[in-house]
Amino acid sequence: MDWNGIGRRLIKEPLVHFLIAGAAVFMVLSGRPPDLGERRIVVDEVVVGALAQRYYDSFHRMPSRDELDGLIRDYVADQVYYREALRLGLDQGDEVVVRRMRRKMETMAVAEAESAEPGDAELQALIDKDPARYSEDPRTTFDQVYFGADTPENRLIADARLVQLRAGTAVSGVPAPLPAHVDQAAADAISGQFGDEFTLALRGLPIGPWQGPVASGLGLHLVRITARAAPSPPTLAKVRQRVTNDWRAAATAKAQGKAYADMLEGYDVVIVPVK
Repeated sequence: MDWNGIGRRLIKEPLVHFLIAGAAVFMVLSGRPPDLGERRIVVDEVVVGALAQRYYDSFHRMPSRDELDGLIRDYVADQVYYREALRLGLDQGDEVVVRRMRRKMETMAVAEAESAEPGDAELQALIDKDPARYSEDPRTTFDQVYFGADTPENRLIADARLVQLRAGTAVSGVPAPLPAHVDQAAADAISGQFGDEFTLALRGLPIGPWQGPVASGLGLHLVRITARAAPSPPTLAKVRQRVTNDWRAAATAKAQGKAYADMLEGYDVVIVPVK
């Protein structure tokens, strides 16, 4: 949508002319010439277009004439109050103002880095530098038998059933909404069903024999790991978005640091020791 074009059309409205003239009269009557630098408030097509854009973003329609009247009055009032506050030095020593201005400067410093697009070679270099970061989790296949809450009595039962399982005898546990067999599951999927404690314990178990009891968020289990699939090397096609995010975060931090270092060179910082 051509907001500058909208601004041009709005600026031709008689009501807008009246408001701009009113702002000029206000400044003249208050003793402020309208052409003295920071005391000159200009409501042109760019300003009106920006006001209309913000209104459209909020309400998904263009402002009416009365609404535009109010938007321009508010804009003029904002400028008057803001400039008078600066003239009186009300921004001095205000931590909120200082922080907000800092954020604006930081935003300006990183705008170019945030919009830049990395090449495939740059992304591949990040993957090669830290392949483990972008590799998929190992996938685990296992069987489990559930024995209820983690109590001393249930631990004794699980210990006895473990002997039977290792001897090749089938055993049954307590019914639960959990799969008895889990095939090639990633760590996050296992954690979603059994909890983080259970997932962490699986990493230390060997492949082959029944082990346990292993605690989960629900209670006690006997577990037999039958396979672990090692993660495949990461490829750019699979992890492009993740590595792009990392590249952009690093580029943004670098741009911000450089901008600050360049600005800092123009200042003489004196830190007075506290007595």
